[in-house]
Amino acid sequence: MQQKKVIVVATGGTIAMKYDEASQGLIPACSGEDLAAAVPGIDKLAQLEFCQFSNIASPGMTPDDMWRLHLKCEEFLAREDVTGVVVTHGTDTLEETSYFLDITKISEKPIVTTAAMRGAGDTSPDGPWNIYCSVKTAASEEAVGMGVLVCLNETLHAPGEVTKTHSANPATFQSPWWGPVGYVDLDKIVFRRKTLGVKRFHPEALTARVDLIKAMTGSDREYIDFAVARGCKGIVLEGFGRGNLPPPMIPGVEEAVKKGVAVILTTRTPGGRVLDVYGYPGSVTDSRRVGIAAAGEISAAKARLKLMVVLSEHPEYATNRDKLEEIFDI
Repeated sequence: MQQKKVIVVATGGTIAMKYDEASQGLIPACSGEDLAAAVPGIDKLAQLEFCQFSNIASPGMTPDDMWRLHLKCEEFLAREDVTGVVVTHGTDTLEETSYFLDITKISEKPIVTTAAMRGAGDTSPDGPWNIYCSVKTAASEEAVGMGVLVCLNETLHAPGEVTKTHSANPATFQSPWWGPVGYVDLDKIVFRRKTLGVKRFHPEALTARVDLIKAMTGSDREYIDFAVARGCKGIVLEGFGRGNLPPPMIPGVEEAVKKGVAVILTTRTPGGRVLDVYGYPGSVTDSRRVGIAAAGEISAAKARLKLMVVLSEHPEYATNRDKLEEIFDI
């Protein structure tokens, strides 16, 4: 029987870094082949092929990089001899890249993203075991049709729900309220649920500029006006609680909407939906009155990427609030 083949696409991140005396810190140092060579027994899971997509720290990852990474992963998955793809990445923006890959995904074959909180040269690095579990998942029949999976600490998460919760602890990746979708056991991959409400889009190119603005106490319309002046096709606002905003932001929202800019409202809380339950100035009721679209249950960072993808495929949705709320309220 032919051995399964998994492509390891390396992008960089802490998982591929070692301490450099000259710079007094961790820097990119390892290739995908180097990472796999440090994992005993990985060759028994699948035949591996490597692609060095980049070798950067994940704060340097851009939406354009994510778009090119999406194209590269789908190119590999379209091959008959490939069972799945593993993407090694930095932890800082892992959830964003994973989410981007998920909402643009085409193939039913698995993409598994992974990372590490300790450098490759550190004492007890967590990268090798994370890579082992990720390759095992990507090579499994159980992962087919499960979309993109985020795999760290033997745990599998949905990209739309997972977030980095601690700046240094290896158990940093959690899915608040909903929990993981499954885990990697010694004999097989175990799934306990499937994520609902994932909507996917397939633009020909990533063309829409979208900015993200965080509401703060005392915020006014200044940053909204600036984003509109810079030619943004969409703006994501991160509000308080249920999505409420400082009242001085509302006139800026109203003018942006009148100019054909899509304005999406999210909440800074890690759980719960944006909803118009209050009636005071700056409330969701007030901002919806002037045309804002409530984003439901999604982080602001992921909403920005989603709006980029949506408006790149359907620019006409910028002025269709009902359609935007249908897409975003999950």
